[in-house]
Amino acid sequence: MIELSLGELRSVTAYAVACAEPALSIFEQARPDDHRPHGAIEAARAFAEGAKRSKAIRDSAWSAQRAYQETCDAGQAAASEAARAAVAAAGAAFLHPLAKATQVWHILGAAGHAAYACELAGRPVQRPVADPVVVRVLSRYPNAPGGRGRAGELVRELDALLRKG
Repeated sequence: MIELSLGELRSVTAYAVACAEPALSIFEQARPDDHRPHGAIEAARAFAEGAKRSKAIRDSAWSAQRAYQETCDAGQAAASEAARAAVAAAGAAFLHPLAKATQVWHILGAAGHAAYACELAGRPVQRPVADPVVVRVLSRYPNAPGGRGRAGELVRELDALLRKG
């Protein structure tokens, strides 16, 4: 088991929100009347800023997941990755204290999906600097796992960069 404080979970979630937010406009351009990914990011932000970790975060993540699936089914790849970044931002609040590589997705998944959304949309990748708390939490986990396509490659690249210091 990995020790995680509430403050650390809030820092990880704040980082995930900061990573996902730049990609939100990609989704909103494709689906201007669909606010589900925005809702997931806002629920995660509320937790990062001191609200309780609640069912509302999970519910908004599931809604954003449905937005991801709908855009994926419609062939809107950049928008679907942007929605997945929002799902991942909400999921960051539920980082588990298990020493498993898959947990790195709770820390860096929003960054990976947002970067991929930006690539697909032909936009520059905007990745915020991870604060030392996020890097310390990340260093307690195994390296990011293989797989998950281009977003997975981007997560592994970021994981390696952050661990280097």
